Amino acid sequence: MSQWQPSPFIRSSAQEAGNIVLEKTSNVFDSIVSESAEEEKVETNSHQVQVFKWPIWLLGPSVLLTSGMAPTLWLPLSSVFVGSNVVSVLSLIGLDCIFNLGATLFLLMADSCARPKDPSLSCKSKPPLSYKFWNVFALLTGFLVPTLLLFGSQTGLLASLQPELPFISSAVLLLPYFILLAVQALTEILTWSWQSPVWLVTPVVYEAYRVLQLMRGLKLSAEVNAPVWVVHMIRGLVSWWVLILGMQLMRVAWFAGYTSRTTTTTNQQPDSSVTSK
Repeated sequence: MSQWQPSPFIRSSAQEAGNIVLEKTSNVFDSIVSESAEEEKVETNSHQVQVFKWPIWLLGPSVLLTSGMAPTLWLPLSSVFVGSNVVSVLSLIGLDCIFNLGATLFLLMADSCARPKDPSLSCKSKPPLSYKFWNVFALLTGFLVPTLLLFGSQTGLLASLQPELPFISSAVLLLPYFILLAVQALTEILTWSWQSPVWLVTPVVYEAYRVLQLMRGLKLSAEVNAPVWVVHMIRGLVSWWVLILGMQLMRVAWFAGYTSRTTTTTNQQPDSSVTSK
């Protein structure tokens, strides 16, 4: 072999190295193509999910309006209340059950709209402890005050609360109210445990209907010949829940501002790190 002739071992090693480089290049190209295909597939799926969510923005409020507000505002009271009897109590409870079904469907649709566009991303929203404490305090106050007043009137501990309200009349006026309190408490506990993003909207939905429910109770108090102190008690409950509803709406505005500040701070951190580099 001439000293100027390249060694066959060097030539074969060079060919093997070239083949390895080509194989790696093709593998990298294939991985890039597969990743881009997966990204396009995810974007297509998220776009399809987002298009499916668009009708929910109108369907959810329509369900809430049809199930809750429409029967309370336009249904004649005489068609529900037929006297101080069990039939009237069941009719009023059934009317509120229709609202509870509509509110549940509305909250499920709102939860679906609040989820991110990418279905693979998790969305867990945890309410602060102060918010939970305030909601529990509002519910307990709304339950204990009328309960203690009725108990004091029945037992004679509060002599000023006379004459006492008959049991069936108190059931007509306040039993649907107590049931709605229990349903709201259960719904809020479920949204907190599931960390659903609708925890901020849940009390607003139920408290807005509760105001209408108590206004209906004021009309029924004249039908059952309720004592004056009962009428004042219901008026006090209306004022209490309007106050609570206003505070809930202010909390929604606060949460929107808090989210905006958090997003701004998160966006500024990468910019500051790039500038320091």
